[in-house]
Amino acid sequence: MKENKVEASKEASTLALGWRLPVALVLFGVAIACPIVGTAILAGDFSGKVKAFAGFLFFPIPEVFDLTAIAVLGKPGFEWLKGKLFGFLGRFAPPDQVSQTRYTVGLVMFTLPLFFGWVQPYIIGYVPVFSNLRPIYHIAGDVLFLASFFVLGGDFWDKVRSLFVREARVVFPGPAGSQK
Repeated sequence: MKENKVEASKEASTLALGWRLPVALVLFGVAIACPIVGTAILAGDFSGKVKAFAGFLFFPIPEVFDLTAIAVLGKPGFEWLKGKLFGFLGRFAPPDQVSQTRYTVGLVMFTLPLFFGWVQPYIIGYVPVFSNLRPIYHIAGDVLFLASFFVLGGDFWDKVRSLFVREARVVFPGPAGSQK
């Protein structure tokens, strides 16, 4: 019974948005398209004035469109859209706890790009293939590093987050069967 009320209120909030939702989605779409158009302008054969204007397509203009879209939606509309988006993305969130094997693989994925990035400047003169394919190695390392966070699971996100919380304390698990 309670679920039917929740679904009915969701449908009512969608209907209450009316014209606001499509207008806000168009505004969000324009905000997303601005940097793409700016990149195309910078890569094209345009005058200096046009290329100078393209810089605005990266910083102030998309933000203005985003803020306008949020204002058009209003608080209830923005909360509804945020709930839909995070509800969809929540399905892809990593689990909190992972198996020992998955954690080990994730740690290798996490540390390998860091180690390679640290060693690369020293070995690049000795291994010429690194200098020829440098962008590919950098992109692959970045992808591997970001993917490691999803492999390592939600508890690892908390460990990384605790690095930035001054009051955070480390609690090591005791030996099996002992109480702390």
